[in-house]
Amino acid sequence: MTRFGDVTLIPVNGRGPEDVLADGEGSVYTGLDDGRIVRIHPGTTRIDTIADTGGRPLGLEFLGDGELLVCDAHRGLLAVSPRTGDVRTLVTDVDGAAMLFCNNAAVAADGTIYFTDSSTRYPIARWRDDLIEQTGTGRLYRRTPGGAVERLADGLQFANGVALAPDESFVAVAETSAFRVRRVWLTGERAGETEDFLTDLAGFPDNIATGSDGLIWVSQASPRVASLSRVRRLPAPVRSLVRRLPARLQPAPARTCGVLGVAADGTVVHRLSGEIDGFHMLTGVRERDGTLYFGSLVTDCIARMRKPG
Repeated sequence: MTRFGDVTLIPVNGRGPEDVLADGEGSVYTGLDDGRIVRIHPGTTRIDTIADTGGRPLGLEFLGDGELLVCDAHRGLLAVSPRTGDVRTLVTDVDGAAMLFCNNAAVAADGTIYFTDSSTRYPIARWRDDLIEQTGTGRLYRRTPGGAVERLADGLQFANGVALAPDESFVAVAETSAFRVRRVWLTGERAGETEDFLTDLAGFPDNIATGSDGLIWVSQASPRVASLSRVRRLPAPVRSLVRRLPARLQPAPARTCGVLGVAADGTVVHRLSGEIDGFHMLTGVRERDGTLYFGSLVTDCIARMRKPG
């Protein structure tokens, strides 16, 4: 295990940069809790607001024709133009009902989109409730370039981050509440089968993303919380009482966070863990050309560091 090294914090002129996305020129994109999508220019303090979804943007990906794909927890799956600020709606309803918690996505070379809906019971404002109850209502979907939407997996414990294998042979999905990452095979003799990719993780996996180095990078927002494990074992009426407590009295994430860099065969190549001064609840990770970028659900900055050798 490696401690976080020399980390630079970069203000974002807002709060809650939950995910991060970096382009080839070093610009970084993130979504904030007031609905804005911002672009941070490399080597400067310049921050441009490129769009406003009117919701709560979470996962970001590049989409064809110069657009960004945005998973908006309130508005569904969106396409945003950084040039004009226009927002297009791609998916709002799945399985005959409105998505409650669109969270993260990955985009294949042909434009196919894989995305998660974390819970059918609790929206983002009540994410703690789903972790307490372990509703198992998370789902993974595929949207074809033609717009058809297909469910690939359900019964997931808080479906979260999504990443494609470098050769697109499988799609990985994080189950935050189960401390694991699953994968669905897309090609070959096992196409359509689902199996464990990473299990018994030390922390809560959040967003995941395939880096330019070919590794699947997994954020861990917090180590396991002992009090949460105890609450989960309580009878349902007692768990319900805990859910109604003020947030400050409920099981809470620790300030320690972690990041894994994992090969397509499941081998953990990099394991980072520890506290970062001025930064916690690391929910997004992105590797681009040897640099790691971190997002957070609760801070007013993103973080950047060189990838360990």
